Amino acid sequence: MSNLESSHISGNIWQPGERELKNAGIVKLMHALDVPSYDELMRVSIAEPERYWQTVMHECAIAWDTPPTGYADLSRGPQFPSWFPGGRLNWVNTIYAWARRPETSGQKAVVAEREDGSVSTLTYAELEQRVRDFAAGLASHGVKSGDRIGLLMENGVEATVSLLAIVHLGALVVPLFSGFGVDAIVARLSAAEARFVIASTGFARRTKRVNVEGALRDAWRQLPLLEHVIWKRGEGESAQDARDLDWQAISAAAQGQGKDAVIVTPDTAFMVIYTSGTTGKPKGVVHTHGSFPIKVAHDSLVHFDVHPGDVYCWPADMGWIAGTLVLGCALLRGATLVCYDGAPDYPDWSRMSRVVEGHRITHFGSAPTLIRGMASHEALALAGDRSTVRLLITAGEGIAPEHFNWFLQRFGDGTAPVINYTGGTEASGALLASVPIRPIPPSGFNTVSPGVAADVVNADGQSITGEVGELAMRAPFVGMTQSFWRDDERYLETYWQTIPGLWVHGDLALRTPDGNYFMMGRSDDTLKVAGKRLGPAEVEEVVLELPDVSEAAAIGVADADKGQKLVVFVVPKPDSGIAGADLEVIVSGHVDKRLGRPFRPGRVHVVAQLPKTRSSKIMRRVIRSVYCGLPPGDLSSLDNPAALDEVRTAASCA
Repeated sequence: MSNLESSHISGNIWQPGERELKNAGIVKLMHALDVPSYDELMRVSIAEPERYWQTVMHECAIAWDTPPTGYADLSRGPQFPSWFPGGRLNWVNTIYAWARRPETSGQKAVVAEREDGSVSTLTYAELEQRVRDFAAGLASHGVKSGDRIGLLMENGVEATVSLLAIVHLGALVVPLFSGFGVDAIVARLSAAEARFVIASTGFARRTKRVNVEGALRDAWRQLPLLEHVIWKRGEGESAQDARDLDWQAISAAAQGQGKDAVIVTPDTAFMVIYTSGTTGKPKGVVHTHGSFPIKVAHDSLVHFDVHPGDVYCWPADMGWIAGTLVLGCALLRGATLVCYDGAPDYPDWSRMSRVVEGHRITHFGSAPTLIRGMASHEALALAGDRSTVRLLITAGEGIAPEHFNWFLQRFGDGTAPVINYTGGTEASGALLASVPIRPIPPSGFNTVSPGVAADVVNADGQSITGEVGELAMRAPFVGMTQSFWRDDERYLETYWQTIPGLWVHGDLALRTPDGNYFMMGRSDDTLKVAGKRLGPAEVEEVVLELPDVSEAAAIGVADADKGQKLVVFVVPKPDSGIAGADLEVIVSGHVDKRLGRPFRPGRVHVVAQLPKTRSSKIMRRVIRSVYCGLPPGDLSSLDNPAALDEVRTAASCA
């Protein structure tokens, strides 16, 4: 075994017990497929995809208005598959079906706990009625199929109803992170040409009111196509603009007037969600009715072992892909979705375990950042009763083996598996994950997600084991983005042109000889701050707005609390009269204002020059390697070696 492999196999390996081996959803799927082993299920999922996905959709009770006649139409090539041709559906009907079953109609569908401890609930029957009413209210104000609707809300009842109502109408949701600044909001809503936004005016964090309304109103001045904002207001707040609408009033005015969901083709988009890359503006990832929800329902069954009646909690911001994914994992499977929209450490670090205890949660998900925080405050973090937890989930960024094992052994009882899960905004759900019927290595994944032809490859596209390579897909897969919003060329360039014929995801991975996988970071320069993706170009563009900055480079650096922190290097203009320390403060504050507080740089360094190629391209990867004390790699194209000395000096002062 190589040192590289052994460094990722530390601590105890979780073993499945009788509960998982007999009752897990993946076992039920194996019986339905009449396969004797998980390895045979994997083979069928790739070699016989139509049989596999028809069985999955039956087991997941996906509601089709018109059943599909096939698995995929690849007439436009593997880059642009048309899933489940001939079928017609609206994926909210799969959720509504639970409201129409006598055994689940009165079951809690959504439970929303706020930071102050107050709780709101909806049964499945009530959820369907609320969604229908709100959809009718939106339609009465002119929302129609194909419209793009921004969603800027904290997780909870209103956000859940809003998202499903948009889907119900055949419109497209454009999720917005609650911490975005003005520029980030404008970039996304303008690119999507949004006509409406559904937004909260603010929310509580550690008892303080976080104002969302101000940034959105500032952005509105730059969005001529935005006709109305539908506000979920706080107590005592009122309209400030003739174009303002009220969330509660819209829902109440259309009570009982809701029509059936708009039935569409599987290729019809329901979401445009923007994610950052290494260059240019954020990319508008497009997801459709016949891909994203079917992949999410599949993963909820196969990886998360969610059954009707389970209680599912994975705190996630509605502005990221996890918000819609978590909603779907619970509601598509007939489980209870528990939302929490406050600070996870308020009033202290016992909050998450108290949420688990109070709602008798069976499935709990957490980003590694939160796990690290709880592990650092163990006595409080474990104060609540967690004995109902049957399965734990972690996703969003890499997790160290010691924190994985803490989550397994301490937050859990050592018997509930921790499912590590990685895919991305562009993939809907998992590319790599774990299933609870196989041993799980700390911080690793015990399988490729069934139905996904994932591989670890070298630069020539050849499969490799025991060494780090690119995570790549050898065939199109259910869940993949349809394309980027009105930008097929950029979509092809991003995923399909690095190694011809393969979808190259941009992640580095290691496959071990025993079939486990480990993520090894990004193969490009994308940053991931506390699990939130951010493109370096997006940061640099904002920094270069400052009149005293001539050049900028943004990198991500390992951070014990956030996973990565943002570090920015700037070169001042020759005639700048601002001292280095003052410029650092100005840059930090400007990024905070423009992109949002979560993206405030951890450090800003003022230097005289940045490492560049002879064609004047800034070498971010070299900056990151030198700053972190790693080998700089190939420097044959470096034009100004002296710039590296400044990076080393900056690192010594960090």
